[in-house]
Amino acid sequence: MRSLDEIFAEQFKKRNLKFDKKSLATEALNDPEVKNFLSQNKDLITQPILNRSLSNIYEFVHQKNSNDKIIDGYKPILAYNSDLKIIEVRYTLTGKKRSENAEIDLKKRIRLIDLPSKLKSVKLDQIDQSQERKAALNELAIFLSKFKQNSKSKGLYLVGDFGVGKTYLLAGLANTIADAGYKVVFMHVPSFIASLSRHFNKNTLESELDALSSVSVLIFDDIGAETLSDWSRDDVLGVILQKRMDNELPTFFSSNIPMKELEQHFAETKTGIDNLKAKRLMQRVYFLANEVYVGGPNRRNL
Repeated sequence: MRSLDEIFAEQFKKRNLKFDKKSLATEALNDPEVKNFLSQNKDLITQPILNRSLSNIYEFVHQKNSNDKIIDGYKPILAYNSDLKIIEVRYTLTGKKRSENAEIDLKKRIRLIDLPSKLKSVKLDQIDQSQERKAALNELAIFLSKFKQNSKSKGLYLVGDFGVGKTYLLAGLANTIADAGYKVVFMHVPSFIASLSRHFNKNTLESELDALSSVSVLIFDDIGAETLSDWSRDDVLGVILQKRMDNELPTFFSSNIPMKELEQHFAETKTGIDNLKAKRLMQRVYFLANEVYVGGPNRRNL
């Protein structure tokens, strides 16, 4: 397999750049970066080596100064090949391209389920730090500090009225965690539960449950607003939460109802009421997260 540098060299030659040796030498050798490179390697580069390398040096100067890049996002650098006794042009990512790639990789580490993609751009340090959010922001900061030392830290259950920014806060958390190299799944619970029977067969559902159960950090958004069946409560939510509890994996929740009311919500399904199963499910939630209140105005109306 050819190296990237070989591909660049081939593309450069295909452009049939016309020059004479004298003008090549004058232009290339007077370039400040070339002068600096030759000065730093003066003990290695003899005149014969320099003569053999003139076309490569010219390629370097031409490419770094040209708007007509062979491949966008790469910049040329000079390097001395001690085996071949020649100065080569090698291509490396520009700082801008590295930043763009890092941002792409970051967003790949966050999987959103039935949530808007704009949440991948939320930065925790740019969120409005109002007094009503102070407790939640402090708890998120404490979690992140602990998470750096122990990836099995306990999560949070953010509770508050509609539109106070619970989802936004958790999006900032998700991006911070992903930026540290961990994978995060952020899912809208009502939409996920509603789509289970439509989107999954037995095999794909098992695969999905395994993924949700084992991801580094899982965030349940708007839990308590879903309509549950016995199956979705016991064999979906119950399975995910049990496995995450067993493995002490960080799990977060946002909800409009406090934990004590969530248990009653879990008890009521389409087919009846089962307080015992609801209590068992809530024990997993209590184990996984501490409840934190988020106040403030409905920001959707501002």
